[in-house]
This record gives sequence, C-alpha cells and structure tokens, in this order.
Amino acid sequence: MPSWVSDGFATYQQRLPKHFYPALIEVPAVTRSATMPVDLAMQREGQKMLKYIQPEYHVVALDEHGKQWTSKQLASEMEGWQHEYQQVCFLIGGADGLSPECKARANQTWSLSRLTLPHSMVRVQLAEQIYRGWTILQGHPYHRE
Repeated sequence: MPSWVSDGFATYQQRLPKHFYPALIEVPAVTRSATMPVDLAMQREGQKMLKYIQPEYHVVALDEHGKQWTSKQLASEMEGWQHEYQQVCFLIGGADGLSPECKARANQTWSLSRLTLPHSMVRVQLAEQIYRGWTILQGHPYHRE
C-alpha cells in the first residue's frame, strides 16, 4: 500500500480509544495469471480472509450493493454492536471484490458508496467513518450536519 494509505488509516486509528481501536489484518492478494479466472482468485482471497474470523465475530462486509447509512445511522449501528458483540470484523475485498463465501459469512453488508472504490481508499474511509461514528456517540463536535 502507498504510504498515504497507511498514514491515513493510522491517523484515525490513533484518535480512537483502545476499546474502539481498529486492528488491521492484511491478507495478501492472490497473484493472478492470465489463465486464472477471477472467481478462483476471489475464492482464494476469501478463504484467506475467513481464516481470521471466529464464529462469534459480528461480520460486516463492505460492498457497493450493501445498505447505505448516514453517519448518525452508523453511530447507532456502532452503539448496538458495542452492546451485543465482543468483536466486529469488517471485510474489505481485493481488486475484484469479496468472494461469495465472505458475503455469505457477513451478518451485515454496508456500502460506503454506490461507486466502486479502490480497496486502499476504502481502508482510510472506513477508519474515518468509525472515528466519526465514535465522535457522534461521544457528543464530540467533529461531526457537523
């Protein structure tokens, strides 16, 4: 990842308290050859991702076809997650998206935008939105409507 991605993610990660601190687990992309079908590459990436998910985790898949939330709706979701789950896991797909197995494992599917976004940008945007949701819950003036 370019340094701006790591820096952007770290900026929001460091602003959050430890109990909201998003951990990042990077799963290496599958190296595709010209003869490897996209579906097979997605399946292999998905298998790698699913190895990190425990049965009790609440999984939110990021996908352009998921439900869109306002920032206040996200904060409300986050508040519910806090009360119901020990761990919330967000899945960001690779260049070809998430495998059907990852989407099937997800408890929720969230769309940051109907636009197709590069997964590096999604990482930064996700961290910022988690921070924004947390500030809304705290009554912090970061979020303005």
